[in-house]
Amino acid sequence: MGLYVHTSLRVGPFRFTLSQAGMAVSTAVPGLRVRMGPRGNVVRMGHGTVSYRTVAPDQDVVMHDVVSLVPAQPSDVVEQLRKAAGRRPYWPFALAALLVAGLVTGRFGLVVVAVGLPCVLWVALRDRAARAVVVMYDVTDEAARRFDHLINAIIGLQRAHGFWLITASGAITSTYQFKVNAGASRLLSRTNASARLAGPRILVTNVAVPTLTAGSLSVHFLPDRVLFRDGRHVADLAYQHLQVGLEHTRFIEEGPVPPDGTVVDSTWRYVNVKGGPDRRFKNNVRLPILLYGRLVLRSHGGLNLVWDASQVPLVQAVASSLHQSITARPPVIHS
Repeated sequence: MGLYVHTSLRVGPFRFTLSQAGMAVSTAVPGLRVRMGPRGNVVRMGHGTVSYRTVAPDQDVVMHDVVSLVPAQPSDVVEQLRKAAGRRPYWPFALAALLVAGLVTGRFGLVVVAVGLPCVLWVALRDRAARAVVVMYDVTDEAARRFDHLINAIIGLQRAHGFWLITASGAITSTYQFKVNAGASRLLSRTNASARLAGPRILVTNVAVPTLTAGSLSVHFLPDRVLFRDGRHVADLAYQHLQVGLEHTRFIEEGPVPPDGTVVDSTWRYVNVKGGPDRRFKNNVRLPILLYGRLVLRSHGGLNLVWDASQVPLVQAVASSLHQSITARPPVIHS
């Protein structure tokens, strides 16, 4: 599977190589010992669940948070990611000291800066290594094909003209709310989302990392587990603990209609109790009702993430690939 698997990778001044005998690490920078670099950050993954809450905007309809990640005992990789993210980079201080030295040495300042720049680069490389967590996967045969399908399915969402994370939901509970909300039974708050191949910056691995992201929240799919990140907060969940749902949902679009969306019906911006147009409103426009695909990620620990996409088949492909990962044995991880 040449699409995503690499047998070696570089982190700062270090090179990690995966072979049948295991994983080796080397460095070509004199004076920089391996034990000072990311060797201690090479981890074996554990298990865990997570939680996240967001505040919904004030509306007449009571909105409840949809996004939910429940905190749990962090795994080894999460602990290492947190530690690595908390390490302070020293290269800015080295650069500032070099510039000050260049200023105080007068006409020899340029020489001092020229001589000192390699040292600043050395410190920057060391910072990069110290702030990296290295995970090397040995993914072959059926596991490789399964992960390849998941990558293609996640990246396939890039073809959707509309892709969102549902952040809050509220039920319509009164006749007035029904009339002024186009006859909907529920209001949703959503934010634009995207799919890409990009894991957390401090995670260095030999496989591609398909990712769903919306605002500060990102979901990273690894061969054996899913990482959840909200800003600086990181948690993970093994596929065996993940529950995947696929739904077809009808959505009233008040804004731009995605070109690839399927219009299945229409309604009015303001409706009467029978669903027809409310004649009391002059600017009462007709709104399209579209059929979207909905991907739901849940767990017994309280995880709840809901994603809508304008193309149902793209969501079906992701759900199918995730179901295969849930029922499969995890791949081998080298540490």
